[in-house]
Amino acid sequence: MTIRDLEPKLIWEQFDDICKVPRPSKKEGKIIAWLVEFAKRHNIEYQTDETGNVVMRKPATKGYEDRPAVILQSHMDMVCEKNSSKVFDFENDPIEPWIDGEWVKAKDTTLGADCGIGMAAALAVLLDQSLEHPAIEALFTVDEETGLTGAFGLGEGMLTGKYLVNLDSEDEGEIFIGCAGGVDTVAKLDYESEEAPEGYAFVRLEIGDLLGGHSGDDIDKGRANSNKLMARFLYNAIDKFQVALAEFNGGNLRNAIPREAYAIVGVPAAEKEDFEERYLEFGQMLMEEFKHTEPRMRFAVSDVETAPKRVMTNDELCYFLLALVGLPNGVLGMSFAMPGLVETSSNLASVKFNLDEEVITVTTSQRSSVESAKLYAAQTVESVFYLSGFDVEHSDGYPGWAPNPESKLLTETVQCYRDLFSTEPKVRAIHAGLECGLFLEKYPHLEMVSFGPTLRGVHSPDERLEIATVDKFWKLLVELLKRIA
Repeated sequence: MTIRDLEPKLIWEQFDDICKVPRPSKKEGKIIAWLVEFAKRHNIEYQTDETGNVVMRKPATKGYEDRPAVILQSHMDMVCEKNSSKVFDFENDPIEPWIDGEWVKAKDTTLGADCGIGMAAALAVLLDQSLEHPAIEALFTVDEETGLTGAFGLGEGMLTGKYLVNLDSEDEGEIFIGCAGGVDTVAKLDYESEEAPEGYAFVRLEIGDLLGGHSGDDIDKGRANSNKLMARFLYNAIDKFQVALAEFNGGNLRNAIPREAYAIVGVPAAEKEDFEERYLEFGQMLMEEFKHTEPRMRFAVSDVETAPKRVMTNDELCYFLLALVGLPNGVLGMSFAMPGLVETSSNLASVKFNLDEEVITVTTSQRSSVESAKLYAAQTVESVFYLSGFDVEHSDGYPGWAPNPESKLLTETVQCYRDLFSTEPKVRAIHAGLECGLFLEKYPHLEMVSFGPTLRGVHSPDERLEIATVDKFWKLLVELLKRIA
């Protein structure tokens, strides 16, 4: 059985087709072309803007002509993460979905159900001539994952609807009416190096097989950050050994909790065995510390084939480690307005050494549902970097989406869910960035909700989509389109 055999067939067929089209963030040319060709092939009216966003329009069915148009919104890009052992080119290779019991997964890569399944649902609505609905505007945006570029650059006249249904949520049975705003803080250090000391033995330290996950929605799950763990070991090691650091790399994406990190480290040859033992003992300690949240955590040490020629100076190494250890990471504050919701957080996303230019780039992201708290979190991160000699830049950031519990669209969505499934959905906000806040700035009249099927492990190769929830997601969407007026 393939995913094309799953029910409802129409949505799964679209998802399978989407999986075949490469669509990394900021490199959406192939999926844009595919969407345009889809519209032409099915005689669907479409429009594009300079940013790359695509809108497809379907007229209202008979009897629904006087109702306000409904916007179905999803983003076309995906987070591109893979296991280190997987040979895969996200710019050219198709995603390989497979069925594992009750879930659909990909083979050692992200699945792209975030937000491929939302795209598939919108396309299925456009194709299904049996549905009853007002006029439909299906909006597919670019670059949601790395900059919300599509939402920021949404062209004039792309949308006319009154209601917007965002299809980018990950918990079936939950209806989202708010989200956090965010800002990225990127720091760079032009470091000084010196010749690698004589008589040193160099090893490669690795941390891997962490769960990772979404840097917003999963930030409260107690998962380890590979960059913090590696920095923690080295910070302790410099008190006991004459450490020389040649390289440190960990994490890839600002919106993912880093799962892997490695460092090329030298110590006097006579201390090598003791150093390796200390590292593995440190790993055992952390396995015990994180035993409830990181079941697969792995620590490894190996010899390097070619010893590096240059290392950081000792002073630079100390300042670098002070920054990584001191940076706030994880949950910084919980919401009192919505109990159980993370209000403010920070993620130490990636550390990259450019050995040729002797520059270290550290990328972090801060989120909050409170604008002032978001800015303060960014300032806290900034101050730690400045104290260690880094140059710091902040992105423009993006706004949060303030909940509107009086929305007619929300009331109807909740009632549809009750009637369909005889249970009460949860209405909540999410500690992640959705494009809704930006849409609201451009179209302040919009009423918005967000819902979707259940996804787990998003932004990591563990990403998976629960099959049974896709049917419920589809039924809710179809019923809502039928009822909303």
